[in-house]
Amino acid sequence: MSERAAPFYCPYCGDEDLRPSEAGHGAWECASCNRAFKLSFLGLLAEGLRRSGPGENEGSVR
Repeated sequence: MSERAAPFYCPYCGDEDLRPSEAGHGAWECASCNRAFKLSFLGLLAEGLRRSGPGENEGSVR
């Protein structure tokens, strides 16, 4: 397993010229738009949440 997961593109401009930031774990700098951002894992979704399958009506009124 790698130490850090690298983003493939900047979430602001879409460019791929990213470098790890010295600001800490998960921090990245985009050389194209000169922005810094941080990625972090928030956690797992609660049990019981699921997407509706085919044939299930989402938001239907009875």
